[in-house]
Amino acid sequence: MEHERTFRLGDLQLRIMRVLWQSAPASVAEVQDRLGGEPLAYTTVATMLRKMEDRGLLRHREQGRKFLYEPAVSVEEVTRSMADDLVERLFEGSLAATVSHLLETREVSPKELARLERMIRQRKDRG
Repeated sequence: MEHERTFRLGDLQLRIMRVLWQSAPASVAEVQDRLGGEPLAYTTVATMLRKMEDRGLLRHREQGRKFLYEPAVSVEEVTRSMADDLVERLFEGSLAATVSHLLETREVSPKELARLERMIRQRKDRG
């Protein structure tokens, strides 16, 4: 079985990945423009993109004098990895403890509760 990679992304890295998942390929300036939040220097964004590429999160191609960046990993891979890491580190791998914590500490609408109940029923039916 292939070992799944563990992704631990900081806030800025996750914001960059979201920009690229939505609108890749993108140049440094385009990523900088689409990040939102506190404005970041062009050099800060360029440095972060290079570091993320070194980690295998992104890849680039050259178009003229510009580098165009795109994700090298999917949103599903990162979401699964980060969620699994959170459950393992904070809740000792217990899905029940994780869900219990979320139900106790977050506002949950009746619509969301009904969706969770449907998901549990479907999972039970699958065996």
